[in-house]
This record gives sequence, C-alpha cells and structure tokens, in this order.
Amino acid sequence: MKYNLRFILIACAVFSGILPANDRYPAMLQKASASVADYVHYTTVGQLGLTVTNFGVLGEGYNNPNQPSCMYKQYPDNIKEQVEHMSYGGLWVGGMVNGEKRVSTAVVDGVFDYGAKGFEFTDNGDSIVERSSIPTSKVYSPYAISHQDFMATFHDQGAVVDHKPLHIQVDLTSYAWNYSFTEAFVILNYHIANIGSSTIQDVFVGIWADAAIGNMNYTSIYEPGGGWSWYDNLNGFDESVFDPIPEDDFIGLDRDIAYQYDDDGDNGYAQSYIGFSFLGSETVPRAHWDTYYNQWMWNTSSNLAYPEFYLPLTDEERYDKLSHSAPRHLGDAAYTEEGYPAAAASWMILIGAGPFGSAPAVADSSSWELPPGAFIDVAFAIITSGWSSDSPDDNAARRKLLRTNADWAQKAFNGEDNNGNGRLDPDEDQNGNGLLDRFVLPAPPPSPKLHIVPEKNKVTLYWNNIPEFAEDPISREKDFEGYRVYARRKTSGLAAEWTLLASFDIENQFGYNTGFDYIRIKDEFGNPSYEIFGQDTFYYKFENRNLLNGWPDKNIFAVTSYDQGDPSTGLESLESSQLENRMTVITGQQPIEDEMTGVGVYPNPYRVNAVWDGDGVRERMIWFTGLPEEAVIRIFTLSGEPVKTIEHKGSVYSGAGTRRLEDGLSANALYSGGEHAWDLITDHDQALATGMYLYAVENKATGFIKTGRFLVIK
Repeated sequence: MKYNLRFILIACAVFSGILPANDRYPAMLQKASASVADYVHYTTVGQLGLTVTNFGVLGEGYNNPNQPSCMYKQYPDNIKEQVEHMSYGGLWVGGMVNGEKRVSTAVVDGVFDYGAKGFEFTDNGDSIVERSSIPTSKVYSPYAISHQDFMATFHDQGAVVDHKPLHIQVDLTSYAWNYSFTEAFVILNYHIANIGSSTIQDVFVGIWADAAIGNMNYTSIYEPGGGWSWYDNLNGFDESVFDPIPEDDFIGLDRDIAYQYDDDGDNGYAQSYIGFSFLGSETVPRAHWDTYYNQWMWNTSSNLAYPEFYLPLTDEERYDKLSHSAPRHLGDAAYTEEGYPAAAASWMILIGAGPFGSAPAVADSSSWELPPGAFIDVAFAIITSGWSSDSPDDNAARRKLLRTNADWAQKAFNGEDNNGNGRLDPDEDQNGNGLLDRFVLPAPPPSPKLHIVPEKNKVTLYWNNIPEFAEDPISREKDFEGYRVYARRKTSGLAAEWTLLASFDIENQFGYNTGFDYIRIKDEFGNPSYEIFGQDTFYYKFENRNLLNGWPDKNIFAVTSYDQGDPSTGLESLESSQLENRMTVITGQQPIEDEMTGVGVYPNPYRVNAVWDGDGVRERMIWFTGLPEEAVIRIFTLSGEPVKTIEHKGSVYSGAGTRRLEDGLSANALYSGGEHAWDLITDHDQALATGMYLYAVENKATGFIKTGRFLVIK
C-alpha cells in the first residue's frame, strides 16, 4: 500500500486536539484552530463512487472496504465491472510570486503525513456540505447544481514544513448525476482566490493522481496475501477532437484526456479506463490557456529508461510539469503508438492547464496576473469507462466509451454553450437571462418518491406524481411521458441486471398510450384517489407477487420516469436512473395480531450452506416468522439449556445482528416486521451445533407464548 490513511487520520486527530503530538507528529504540525478533516464523503448517486475530502485530496487509498476510493461500477451487474481506479489524487496549484515559482499540492508521491511538504492544503474547520437537486432527496436544495453536490473549502496557509504558500483559498464543488449518460464521471469545480498580499502571476492548475486499476473481487487487498499488482498499468493522452455540432462553423477542441488502463486486464477483472480531463474556465477565455500532460513512475526521481518522465521534487520542477507537457516519442519501440512509455509500471498522472489570472499582465499578453482579492474558476472531470472492444491493445476503438463519457462531462460544463465555442450565441440562451449558464444538461423528469409495503410473498409499490410537473432544463418544456417499474435479482438465476416489470405512459401522440388507469389508486366508487404514508401522498400503486420470503439480496425495486425526447434535435427519450429511488425489500409475514397461530421457523430443517447463506460461519441465517409487533424469542436445547434470547420489535427491525443482512445491498432494506433472522450464533458467541432445538416466542403485549422446534443439519 503506497499510502496509509491511518497516518492521515492520526495527523488530523493531532490537528484537532483529539490526540497529543508525539515524535512522529511533532507539535509544530498542530493548528491554532480546530481542524475537521472530512474523508468519509463519496459520491453515491451514479456508478462512479469517488471519495472527496475537504483538504484537497481525492480518493481514500483503498483503506476501507466499505468505502470506494474511485470505483466504477459501484453498483455492478457483474463483479468484473466493480473496478477501483485510483489510490489517491489531488489538486496542484502553481504560480509566480515575486518571480519565484511556487506550487501548493494536496498530495504527492510518498507523502503520508498531513502537514508535510507535498501535503499542503488544510481544511477551514468545516465538514463537507452535501446538497441535491433531486426533489425527493433528504438534502434537496433549490441551489443544488447536480444530483449530488459536495462543497468544501481549504487553503494553503497551514503549518507545513519548508513550504512557501501561494496564499490561496480553494472552494471545491463536485458534481455528480445519476443519468445513464452521466453516471461514469464526476466534475470538480474549483474557485481559487488570492487571499495573500502579493500578486500571483501565471497560475497553472492541475490534478495529480496515483491511478491504479484493480478489482477487489479478483484478488482483494483486504484479504491476507491478497492484492493486485500496482505495476502493470499504462498511460496515455487522448488528443482527439470533440465537436458537439459538426455542421456549424466551430471546428471543436481537443479532448485532452489523460488516461490509464491495466495492461493485461487481470483476466477480465480490470478491463477499465480512468481519465482526467480539463473542462475549462469561466474566468479566462479558451484562447489564453492550454492543457498539459505528464507521467512518471511512482516515487522515482530518475528514470534511465525514460529520463524525461521523472518525479518532480521541488516547486520549480512541479511548476514546470504543470506548465509543460512531456515530449512524445513517435515511432520508438520503447513507446506506445501515441508516443508515451510502453513499459507497464505504477505510473502517476499529472494533467495541468493554464496560464490563468483575473487580467492579463500586459494587454494581449499570454501572461496573466491574479492580484490580492481576485479569483479564478476552473473545472476538471474524472471519467471512467469499461473497454469498448475486446482488443488486447489500447486504441481509439477501445477508448470509445471513455471518449463518450468525457464528451458528456464536457457538455455538462459547456451548459448553454451548445457548440462549445466559449461564448453565448443568440440561440443558446435557454432561460433568457443573458448569461452563459454552465452545468446544464438535458434531463428526464426525476424519479418519483417511492414507498414500498412488504408482505408475505409480495410487495406493493406506491409512488407520487411529482415527475409529471417537471420542466426540462434545456427546452423548458414539461415533457413527462410515463413511468417504468423495475426489479433486480428477482429470480434465482445469476443475472443481476434490472428487469422491466411494467411500463405506463400518458395517452398522447408519443409511446404506447397505455394510460395510468391500471396503476391509479381509486376509491370505492372507482374514482381517482390516493394513499398517505407519513407526510407524503401517493397516487399510484403496483403489486408484485410470488416473491421469495427472507432473501437478503433478491428483491430490489425502482420506479423511473421518462420524457418524450426532442425529435427536432434528435434527442432520444431520457429516463431517470433506477439508482435514484431503488429500495431493497425483504418480504415476509407482517406482524400478527392474533394468538400467534402462524409462528414458525424456515427453512426447517436448516441445512448448513443453504442457498441464501454467505461463505462464512457468521453468514448463515434462519428466519422466525408469524411474530407479533413486539416479542421475545428464546431458543433451547432439547434438555432445556438456554441457547439464545432475541428481542424483536417489528417497527424498527432492520436485520441488525445478522451479518448476512448487515452487508451489501441489504444494509438499508425494508422489512415486513413480522419476521426476524438469526445467524445461528449463540449467546456464548459459538456456532450452533447439529441437532434438534426448541423455541418459545412470547408476545410482549399479551404474554401469550407459542412453542415449536427446528432441526439443524451440518
């Protein structure tokens, strides 16, 4: 492991006063004001799970198996698709102060300690703020830009050994969406302000990344002796042209995607790309800046095979890397077809852009200045994709999907600037405010708010009608067309992809014109009605029957919305994501109110390694069913020796205490309330032995007791 998050966390604790300074973390690293290092936020709305911190670092170093560093897909249909892409990454900002080159970095090769040179940004004492543009989200805000915004502030004026700061403050806002065409990238928008007393000239901004493509399902680094190779990756720089509207007069711009891939694909488990792209600046015109690319081997300051691809150790070298590209070597056998090192290794990535400033130093000059109090805005994208072909070699065809995802990230940044020429043309001002609005995408209606009632062998889905009133952000039209109902892992087969259960659309000139009569809630007279659950009103319902009770990962449901599309522009109908309101449901008997005539155990007999069990001893499970709302379950041997006592409360039961239910998709599942799982671990923390056992279920409301027996076979 190149980085160890434990070092960072301990250092952050030192900063905040939680831990005292010691010889490893000397007192000079302590801050005058409390630090709130936030490293637990990661994007969840799309398929790219990216950890974002409030001190400039991206990723979490593969230290936490329950938190993605830079994972795509984090909700896979196949475990071969669940690939990690980056250990750590972070912001680099360089500039000239009084003729001296300075660079402030979030993280560099070999730096483990918060407060060391090369780890130079400090949070401002506030945790990350999250907000969402999804109306049904718990963090909904009318000011949100994307489905999941993270906002953080940090600066380079902390106590860092041997570091000359630029004296800048950075406001980072990351944007993530859950549309199918946006779920593979995250945009990082940086607002960089000069908070010092000196002018900064020729600012260059970049993203450094310790990219590493690997799949935890192939050889997990969390298992003893596990882990994939850090040293079998190759890099490249895609300079192909993206032209959003080929028929207009603007010829488009280079994509400039710095990318990495696993050279051999790890037997199909790591056939994926990570890319980094500079999207643009709202404060400096496109004609005044360029993009630059560099790479070097991990923590290697000199490289005899590739001497020009070296690790920069000083601010001067880092500034030069930010502001100049490494040379390409075309036609050399030691290099790829595109002119970059062809030896697989642990290659770092640095993509830089500039120069930036608030004003030119001299009229018509390429030199720019950022005086005290001034700021710049720049935006990068982290992009992922699987290979687009089975070619064993990196090429344009295999990078097709990476380019497509990068193009959507660029379109998101361009916003109303449909052709990407950097200005607002007369026909592009969609909302008529006279401003070029960035981060605007064509969008389907949002998914409706979903409520699910689980019962024995069935679920009933309820949803509201909010999507029917949504406006498309581009056309400003209410173009809602219909709803689709999906299930996942509905059968016992291996396929995990979503299954379309039903589709309903309004009666108009589009679609199948099914209408909503079948799903509309009606009163006793057949008139449209509604159901209220909590504070929410629902107008539609759909029943799904013949489901398996007790399965921890079988029944996942979602209801999406889709629009009419725009035939005039050729835009196909867009659909909201199943990820937006997906719910895992474990069906079973609801709480009973009689004298518990239906109390029982299943499966009975229980055979170890039942089809729903996991691999470990603590991942086994049986279910008690037919329970009242509150009950005490007691298990005994045939001789009457107590084995286990379980307290059950149906209204709050969430599978706690049973690892098979606490892990994975079942962690936030809905339960019926009349059933309770047991992992066959006794009160003495021992696995249950083969044999016959007795149980007694006591209704806490009435005192009535129901008894029975079950058999365990190993």
